[in-house]
Amino acid sequence: MPELPEVEVVKRSLINKAQNSIIKSVKINDGRLRYKVNRNQIKKIVGLKLQKISRRSKFLLFFFNKDIVMLVHLGMTGKFFFIDKKNTKYKTSFYYDLNEYKDKKHDRIIFGLSRDQKLIYNDVRKFGFIKFLNKINLNKNLHLKNLGPEPLNKKFSFAYFKRYIRGRNRTTKDILMDQKFVSGLGNIYVNEILFFSGIRPEKKIKNLLDNDIKKIIKFTKMILLKAIALGGSSVKNFSSSNGKKGLFQQHFSVYGRKGEKCSNKKCHNNIIKIVIANRASFYCAKCQK
Repeated sequence: MPELPEVEVVKRSLINKAQNSIIKSVKINDGRLRYKVNRNQIKKIVGLKLQKISRRSKFLLFFFNKDIVMLVHLGMTGKFFFIDKKNTKYKTSFYYDLNEYKDKKHDRIIFGLSRDQKLIYNDVRKFGFIKFLNKINLNKNLHLKNLGPEPLNKKFSFAYFKRYIRGRNRTTKDILMDQKFVSGLGNIYVNEILFFSGIRPEKKIKNLLDNDIKKIIKFTKMILLKAIALGGSSVKNFSSSNGKKGLFQQHFSVYGRKGEKCSNKKCHNNIIKIVIANRASFYCAKCQK
């Protein structure tokens, strides 16, 4: 599942390709996603201008005039393809290389755009979803209202962290994965953040020192910014609409590296894999305490 950096890269790609376009048509090949697409609502965007594309946590938000907002979650295999007026196809997702025959079978919704362009929502497993909201009530939406601060926002601060964890007895990894605490982090980046912070994933949050908290905040911001700059992680062939694959996976220190040597040149231990809350956790027993 794409995490904050991957969704951010998709957002930036779509801004470059589709923002300010007029929706000329909508064709629904298969609206049976995680939630069935509301055909009456989706038809209302025909003729409207796509004024803005933004991201909140792992969600994409498409803002149209008339206060209509299209909320998109990519799920496991959701992706957008962009087709320009020369019929050149660009991908904006992370799962497969372009394959016209295979792709076409899973093209769920086709948005006809101005300038003879198209935006295609493709989803193999159909765990993603598309919903339509009113901009005025956006912050009251079920999917958005309980999200914690963005990790790159100044609201994700030492004071906030200390206040939130007071009296809690959960593991450090579990709390970082909690979207109510901080939004957008997932398994890949939490593993990397904890390695650079020198903290084991199973360490209880109540046992963190002030300096531990400061390191988590510091490396959260540093690692996410680096991942975005590198185009995300191509664990499943993620790439932007420019056709460039993410490169951050080449910089993994622990994620997916069970049994391999620690990336710390001063350490000779192997990376260990354990399972916490049904999710794989990778760490170095020497570098992380």
